[in-house]
Amino acid sequence: MDYVVSTKGLTKVYGKHTAVDNVSIHIKRGEIYGFIGRNGAGKTTFMKMITGLSAPTNGELSLFGSTGEAVKKQTERVGNLIEEPGLYPQLTGYQNLKCKCLALGIHKQGYIEELLAKVGLETAGKKKVKKYSLGMRQRLGIAMALVGGPDLLVLDEPINGLDPQGIAEVRDILLKLRDEQNMTIMISSHILEELYKIADTFGIINKGKLIQELSKEELAEKCSDFIELKCDDVSKACPVIEGMGIKNYKVIGNDTVYIYEKIDNMGSLNKELAKADVSVSLLNVVQEKLENYFLELVGGEENA
Repeated sequence: MDYVVSTKGLTKVYGKHTAVDNVSIHIKRGEIYGFIGRNGAGKTTFMKMITGLSAPTNGELSLFGSTGEAVKKQTERVGNLIEEPGLYPQLTGYQNLKCKCLALGIHKQGYIEELLAKVGLETAGKKKVKKYSLGMRQRLGIAMALVGGPDLLVLDEPINGLDPQGIAEVRDILLKLRDEQNMTIMISSHILEELYKIADTFGIINKGKLIQELSKEELAEKCSDFIELKCDDVSKACPVIEGMGIKNYKVIGNDTVYIYEKIDNMGSLNKELAKADVSVSLLNVVQEKLENYFLELVGGEENA
């Protein structure tokens, strides 16, 4: 597998506080990797380590196949927007980008205009940043991260605080970068519903630990609708379920069965259970939401 980023037991300790605890992740080339976790879960600290802004306390980091000291050179291929964009409010969007270009030795004619167009700010380049909306500042921050043509883009909570239109604009930008430029993107958020719309793979972190890493398909399967059956005798209900050709089900306790296939056959199931003299107290379709699944994994408590 061609991984742009892979870590093994990556750890960051500040004094007595372990911000990132033994995290191992794998980001494939050309994918959008959704890094999901509540505030204070360790997302920002982890991103700082893979972008070279912070040194790990322990563990291994591989970046574009390089490890050890060679990783430092590879960080030049990484663009990042971590925490808030570092922008000069008195300057225009164009001038902010020009400062970054000059710092990197980029003098190509029309380059800044191309960047502004990529993030939908082609008509706002001459406007001072202090007059930008939050969404415009976030998009300019992404343009700043794109200076130099990085192969990996690392974005920390780029949709935080944005209205639905602003979220949609950022989402469209990231999808175009992936689909048209084959760019690898790591994006963090505490909003799983939004990440689900664009990400190919998900890493779920809580209190510094990686709880789960799974594909979009695996996440969809875990969050699909299912039939909840409550009855007086599960041992009698299971043969009926299997007799209908249903194999994907789970017995929960002494009186409950979750059925994950043939959701539309609930009426027929009820008839077959009645024929087998199974007394049904509840039979309905449960719609498992992404946020509910996320909260089940990380718990309902608030993180600092």
